[in-house]
Amino acid sequence: MLRSRNHELPFGFAVTQTEPDWRDRLHEVMFEAETPAGKAFDIVLLILIAVSIVAVALESVASIAAEHGILLRRVEWGITILFTVEYILRLLCVRQPARYARSTFGIIDLLAILPSYLSLFFAGTQSLAVIRGLRLLRVFRVLKLAQFVGEAQALRAALWESRQKIIVFVGFVLTTVCIIGSAMYLVEGPENGFTSIPLSIYWAVVTMTTVGYGDLAPHTVVGKLLATIVMIMGYGIIAIPTGIVGVEIVASRRGADTRSCQECGGEDHARDAKYCKHCGSFLE
Repeated sequence: MLRSRNHELPFGFAVTQTEPDWRDRLHEVMFEAETPAGKAFDIVLLILIAVSIVAVALESVASIAAEHGILLRRVEWGITILFTVEYILRLLCVRQPARYARSTFGIIDLLAILPSYLSLFFAGTQSLAVIRGLRLLRVFRVLKLAQFVGEAQALRAALWESRQKIIVFVGFVLTTVCIIGSAMYLVEGPENGFTSIPLSIYWAVVTMTTVGYGDLAPHTVVGKLLATIVMIMGYGIIAIPTGIVGVEIVASRRGADTRSCQECGGEDHARDAKYCKHCGSFLE
């Protein structure tokens, strides 16, 4: 909310000036990377994220954990508590907290604090705290690398727009590997290591993706011929998703800035946007 203050002017005129309340000021610090306070807050946040990831990584080393395990755990829990307070404040300073909680950064912020609390009930889950590395994506906003923000948005939009084509493509690939795996099972048989159709499908996936672990290999002439066809198909199949997404990237290129909606916390707005594309609120 904005508080009003009346200023008396000569000849009896008065001007009403609005002052930001605590939500506005908190939102400016926690969400806006263009202001000095917001940039400083994000820089401190990025440092804490990096320290947390390093602490989790060092704790996985047995020799370091034996000597400094208690210190590393204290650091980890201290940062977790700070992130928890930060997450709560982010929910408080937006007028539609549910929208922010469902947004990309909102989900990432929640996942960043869950592993530590889960470790109280399930041992070892604190290692999942490395997911906090996703929060480092905010560095693009902090450094005002708007071109990188725009490219990321273009890629995401392209993936979304091409989802139907990708689903059809994945369905075709799954059908193909099932047919090839079944054929290889009939050709090679258990005596050559292809003891079941699921195992043969696994071989087809490994071969078609050109990974080639080598744990299974055809021995018959027909099997080797089929494997050759699968490997050649693999090169062509890998290129198809790239072309699908590439076309959509060209079609969906648009500018973007780092503004965040004060109502719902939504981002990814065009540079000339006046209203939030998520909730329709005015962008200040």
